[in-house]
Amino acid sequence: MLMHQIFLKDICRIVNGLLKTALGVTPGATTTLTPVQDQTFRTESVKCLATILKSMGSWMDQQLRIGDFSPKISEVSLNSLDSPNIGEDGSGIDYELQSDSYSPDTSDASSLEQRRAYKIELQKGISMFNRKPSKGIDFLIKSKKIGQSPEDVASFLRNTAGLNATMIGDYLGERDEFPIKVMHAYVDALNFEGIDFGEAIRYYLRGFRLPGEAQKIDRVMEKFAERYCKCNPNSFTSADTAYVLAYSVIMLNTDAHNMMVKDKMSRSDFIRNNRGIDDGKDLPEVYLSTLYDQIVKNEIKMSADSSVPQNKQPSSVMKLLGLDNIINLVNWKQAEDKALGANDLLIKNIQEKFKAKSAKSESVFYVITDTTILRFMMEVCWAPMMAAFSMTLDQCDDKAATSQCLQGFRYAVHVTSVMCMQTQRDAFVTSVAKFTYLHCVADMKQKNVDAVKAIISIAIEDGDYLQEAWEHVLTCLSRFEHLHLLGEGAPTDASFLTVPLVDSEEKTQKSSTNTASKRNNALQNPAVMAAVRGGSYDSTTAKNNASALVTPDQINNFISNINLLDQIGIFELNHIFAHSQRLNSNAIVTFVEALCKVAITELQSPTDPRIFCLTKIVEIAHYNMNRIRLVWSRIWKVLSDFFVSVGSSENLSVAIFVMDSLRQLAMKFLEREELANYNFQNEFLRPFAVVMQKSNASEVRELVVRCVSQMVLSRVNNIKSGWKSVFTVFTAAAADDRKSIVLLAFETMEKIVRDYFPYITETETTTFTDCVKCLITFTSSKFSSDASLNAIAFLRFCAVKLAEEGFVCHDKDTDHQSNNLDSSEGNAIVHKDDHVYFWVPLLAGLARLTTDTRPTIRKGAVEVLFDILKDHGELFSQSFWTNIFGSVIYPLFNSEICTPNGQSDSTEDGSWNFETKTVAVKCLVDLYVTFFDVMRPELTRVTSVVTSFIRSAYRQSASIGMSVFQRLTEGLASKLSKDEWKEILLCFKESAAHTLVVFDKIVKMMQNIEIPERNESYSEAEKYSDPDIEDEEEANMETSSYAIVKMKNHMSLQLLIVQGIVKLYETHRRSFCAEHMGIILEMLSAITSHASEVSSESALHIKFHKACSLLEISEPAVIHFENESYQSYLKLLQALLHDNPSLSREMNIESQIMLVSVKILRKYLNCAGQEPSKDASCKDPVVHWALPLSAAKKEELSARTPLVLHVMRLLGGLERECFRRNLPLLFPLLANLVRCEHSSREVQVALYDVFQSSIGPIISV
Repeated sequence: MLMHQIFLKDICRIVNGLLKTALGVTPGATTTLTPVQDQTFRTESVKCLATILKSMGSWMDQQLRIGDFSPKISEVSLNSLDSPNIGEDGSGIDYELQSDSYSPDTSDASSLEQRRAYKIELQKGISMFNRKPSKGIDFLIKSKKIGQSPEDVASFLRNTAGLNATMIGDYLGERDEFPIKVMHAYVDALNFEGIDFGEAIRYYLRGFRLPGEAQKIDRVMEKFAERYCKCNPNSFTSADTAYVLAYSVIMLNTDAHNMMVKDKMSRSDFIRNNRGIDDGKDLPEVYLSTLYDQIVKNEIKMSADSSVPQNKQPSSVMKLLGLDNIINLVNWKQAEDKALGANDLLIKNIQEKFKAKSAKSESVFYVITDTTILRFMMEVCWAPMMAAFSMTLDQCDDKAATSQCLQGFRYAVHVTSVMCMQTQRDAFVTSVAKFTYLHCVADMKQKNVDAVKAIISIAIEDGDYLQEAWEHVLTCLSRFEHLHLLGEGAPTDASFLTVPLVDSEEKTQKSSTNTASKRNNALQNPAVMAAVRGGSYDSTTAKNNASALVTPDQINNFISNINLLDQIGIFELNHIFAHSQRLNSNAIVTFVEALCKVAITELQSPTDPRIFCLTKIVEIAHYNMNRIRLVWSRIWKVLSDFFVSVGSSENLSVAIFVMDSLRQLAMKFLEREELANYNFQNEFLRPFAVVMQKSNASEVRELVVRCVSQMVLSRVNNIKSGWKSVFTVFTAAAADDRKSIVLLAFETMEKIVRDYFPYITETETTTFTDCVKCLITFTSSKFSSDASLNAIAFLRFCAVKLAEEGFVCHDKDTDHQSNNLDSSEGNAIVHKDDHVYFWVPLLAGLARLTTDTRPTIRKGAVEVLFDILKDHGELFSQSFWTNIFGSVIYPLFNSEICTPNGQSDSTEDGSWNFETKTVAVKCLVDLYVTFFDVMRPELTRVTSVVTSFIRSAYRQSASIGMSVFQRLTEGLASKLSKDEWKEILLCFKESAAHTLVVFDKIVKMMQNIEIPERNESYSEAEKYSDPDIEDEEEANMETSSYAIVKMKNHMSLQLLIVQGIVKLYETHRRSFCAEHMGIILEMLSAITSHASEVSSESALHIKFHKACSLLEISEPAVIHFENESYQSYLKLLQALLHDNPSLSREMNIESQIMLVSVKILRKYLNCAGQEPSKDASCKDPVVHWALPLSAAKKEELSARTPLVLHVMRLLGGLERECFRRNLPLLFPLLANLVRCEHSSREVQVALYDVFQSSIGPIISV
């Protein structure tokens, strides 16, 4: 049999024997012992068991050195671990010495003396620094050996030999203002750009040793993380990630290279420990694996102190202690579990050791140093021990026996807690908690009061190891405090947490004048009656069954037992919470988790809600706020969820109380300055934002706004990442359904923007984005139009401030800075295009407001948007302009242009869409003309936006488009090249051609529609008509009416385009070349051909004539449309022929004039019924009969007369040679006009003039 099995068996036999003795003689059994003897035996047995546990605990403490370091490590300096005695002689100094008083004119002796004095004094300062860093720096500054600026001191610390590395680290970690500035200057002088994270830490720790005090390490590592993220902005999401990873790397270094750590951390452990540290996301496993390999293979070593003699240098193990201090700051829970856990490998090793020694004589005494043996001992004897203590404590009231039992419980909890025996620990703690009888005060005795004292002692002595058992301890403390208040007759928390009890307690207090009467009246309180009735330990509240009667004996016992609790002062409870700052890193987190659970249990009581634990949460948050950031962030994660949960409570009083408590904590927390790139302020203030978004109580939401406003106004200097939560709160307030909340939040936003704008822009760029989003939300306020318009005005104000503070958007500089690690200018490397992230959200936010449903907001947003661009456009580079046009301006015009009457899918949407785009396109053209030199590449897209109004096929939209198009061409005329003119004209031509397809749609629309022939008797007949036929005819008439309106609009639009073309030529004819004129003439030719096509659709015109007569509306003026088109075309050709003869000859304008004129004359002759002669050479006379014309033909002929007269005047004005060349083409048509019987007198007169002035001279020659 293995020796350890024999040993454990013997222990088990001893404990079981003592258990039997402790339980005493079984009932009915015969014994020779007297009752006194039996009680003595039982007491001594319990005492023996307690002594065994005490011995185990003492030996365990000795082996683990528990208690050797008191007070806790978070309050004392650990410099003694690696701070050897420093010599005062300053030996080894090679600092470059230069005396200000030395000059070439002085004698050599004088010079040497001065240099010697300077060196002695400098060595004295270094020696003082190595003993007391602050005094040494003060001495050196006063003696003018170093400068007074933090940068000078930092340079001295980095470059001076002979300084103690430990003392350098200690000085850099000081909390005073000047050492902090020195530390910042020291770190900012390092350039980590492009350097791997592990190598950066290695380089960082080369110049000093980490200080031992927790807060000092925290400050030094916090600044390192900030600096690394500044030099490598794309490395991590925030500096918090670098901060946590830095600790992990240092602890990995200690774990891997410290010989005292036997169970080394694996790669998977390292990756698992760093999960979720990058703002909730995981860092790449490949990256962490590479980092792990670097540290494991190459130890991070700090240089030895040059001021220490070689024989006094620390050993290899002691060299690590500068980094080992980190282990004490953040308890590496996994390593602890491995070291103490009863895993199979550990058991196997111990068994092998015992087996190897079993062959030796049992008389040999073996000295055991491995505390794991205690786990096996406790596993075999904990149950009998607990049974002995529990049964004795339950059955016996003897003071000595119960005292020994409670001592045994305390020792058992201590051993099982330290050895991480969770099941056994919880069993012992629960047993003691139950024996307090705080859940059933009527049955309480002195031993139960002693159990309460034991619970308090356990909390104070073993708080670092209680873990989940803290919940039992805190439950007891909560119940004790409740009974203490009841005993004093003080008002219960429910008196102000529930309305009914408020009235009851007010009446009670008014009728009470002294303490005795308070107690008597308090006994009538339902909470007191419930406490008298009592309940089980596991119940969250005492029994409150109203049907259970309370006897006078129970009341008397309650009063008597309440007095027993006076032995314990409330200060002893407060001692536990006040000294929570002494708990280690893991213990404080589990303590807070347990406290939050008990607090929620208190607050959720339906009959007796309480706030004891809630107030204690606020207290312990204050006490532990100065812990290192790594630990405090874990604490706050728990507290944050708690505040959100309770702050959203339906109990209004509870929610208000907890939010006010959170405000106090936030005010305290914001006293600390946050470095750049950190996100902890935002995490701290997040509960305000979440409660603001979730709470249904307007009182709570208003309180949140007031709390945040107070924090901003009083702590604005220190707010950094917290701005995000601030703006989140105000954004939620802006959308609130209570006017008072909206106006209150806007009042604070107004002050922030006006007075504290620089604080917003000095932090992350996303902060300004959040500010803009908040202001935009205020523009949607339904309570105050003034607030909405003021919010837009503040967006303009933000732009002014950005410009004043020099936020210029330049093109990126392609020059790279030097990667020298020691470059003091490393912190000045700021990418100029970072400013883009300020301007773009502002402009994009205003662009979104252009879709608002309120006309004033839309118009104001458009005007402010383009005013900002116009006023500050000189600050923007071409690349930024391109970005803004693409992402902000062009999207304003993406949707289809509608009419002002709202002819779109939504009438209302169409109306504001048209109005907004009308204002926007005018502003766009003005802006583009102003900054054309920078934005020249955008010409095509800007022209496309302008001409899209013409393309809309609605006259009013096209009218605006033509007006803006003319403004654009007039503004750019002198700056455009030939190619750019071509781009503009082609875009114009494309848009004009796009409008022509409307006519085809009208033809198709009317193709299958029959217009009814209605006479005067139709109204009588329609009474007997078929309803289906009647509905079809009604639909046809509606379609016809729509088609007629579309037709009129279409012709009006085409004439508007024609006028625009003519005006374009008249204004810019000197800028046009043959290619440009070709495009212009092609547009006019297309429109005139289209007009001719429209007039030739006789079937369509017949339907329109019938429909217009029935609808009693005017017909579309088709002939007028055709005449105006041809007339404008001829005028332009004639003007070109006159203005630029050379260009006319190049483009053969004469030929085009003749072709158009011939076409017009033929149309007139066809209308008059006069077909042109097919054989002009026929000499036989032909008899023509003049047939009468219809009224419609006469009307059409009369309409076409002005155009023919224009042609006649044009032909009469041609040069003789020109007319001669084209006479063969013109003469047949003119001859037919002579014999036309239906032509008007004006045409005949014009024809006479042509023959007389043009043909006559040719014949006479």
